[in-house]
Amino acid sequence: MTDKLLDTLIKKLDAPQSTYAALEAYYNGLQPLSFLSPEAKTALGDRLHRVSVNVPRLLVEAVAERLRIVGFDGAEVWPAWLANDADQTSGAVHREALATGTSYILCWGNPDGSPNISAESAKQVTVLLDPGTRQPVAALKRWNTDSTTEASLFEPHRVTRLRANTRGATTGGLRVVETLDNPLGQVPVVPFVNSSGILDEGRSEMADVLSLTDALVKVSTDALVASEYTARPRRFATGIELELDEETGESVNPIPEGDRAMVSESHEARFGQLPGADLAGYETMIRTLVQEISAVTGLPPHMLGQQGDNPTSADSIRASEAALTARAEARQQAFGRSWEQVGRLAVAVRDKVSPSSVDVRVRWADAATRSVAQEADAAVKLVQAGVLPASYALRKLGYSEDEITEIRQARRVESVDALGVDLGQVVTS
Repeated sequence: MTDKLLDTLIKKLDAPQSTYAALEAYYNGLQPLSFLSPEAKTALGDRLHRVSVNVPRLLVEAVAERLRIVGFDGAEVWPAWLANDADQTSGAVHREALATGTSYILCWGNPDGSPNISAESAKQVTVLLDPGTRQPVAALKRWNTDSTTEASLFEPHRVTRLRANTRGATTGGLRVVETLDNPLGQVPVVPFVNSSGILDEGRSEMADVLSLTDALVKVSTDALVASEYTARPRRFATGIELELDEETGESVNPIPEGDRAMVSESHEARFGQLPGADLAGYETMIRTLVQEISAVTGLPPHMLGQQGDNPTSADSIRASEAALTARAEARQQAFGRSWEQVGRLAVAVRDKVSPSSVDVRVRWADAATRSVAQEADAAVKLVQAGVLPASYALRKLGYSEDEITEIRQARRVESVDALGVDLGQVVTS
């Protein structure tokens, strides 16, 4: 470890923190109101703190829910996968990568020698890549406790633990606590980068809709302000002498808003009503913005609440979600390489072998919205025609390896029961 390497990693970790904070605010619907005039802020006062039309979160969740791993081919990764609850935490890794542009998996060993697979946030972890090979050459994880700053520096052949006795310490305050050998020969931190370019370091899936979301929130806020001040019909009266407040001496409304009847003894009194403002223009503007969001993101209109655009059949649902499905399949390809590297590291930790000698392939569930009846009917026909074995058809239907094993065992038991064989007597005889 060198101070220069540590300083480089800390600067790389700190640089995007403000961007991550802004993206997190949008993801949680807590971003500040944009395009809001001072007059509108005055009109709102404390009655409307925030209007959240959370399109960014909808986009991230819509893509993430289509990224479901159902198994691995090659080396036996699935037991370690389940033992580390990766079937549950993988969704968080995908959402983090989609929202911020990058997330990480740290694969190390437990005291008993079994692999430990932990999901890591880009707010705490960063990786330094070799410009030539695009492979990790070092990684840093930094976190704070109640009174200290802890850090771990991962290199291909060693791991260095560092600590500072203050929170938020930088390079100068961190001191080496422990140094361990890294038997893997590789950096055990795997980045999940959400990018479409070779040299991109990660881009938020929400980036294209942030400005459109601000515009949509602004128009929705304007509609609420207009509904408060102009949408309701306003009553008026003329020819009535204003009353004075005895305490303040100021003029007050002689006919309070709550009165259902307006009465005046003056012969010059005239009453009337101003019609409420038409808010249809706001609805048109909101619909236009939603259509632009749909075009940019690939989200189908029925996901964005567009009335009258709901598909009426499974085929029409698949057609309307074609762009979203293609986006999810592209993310499967990008994240699949990372999950395969995680699988290689997990097997290397468990079997004490080199990660480069392990062959692993990840299997994803279908990213498209499926009609279960149609998929099942197609699978049955392929099995009956002898094109596919039953186990492969079950995989195409989205069953995991454990579920397929249980199904096959249950079918064996049913077959034995159908023959009327008592397994207990067969074993004892």
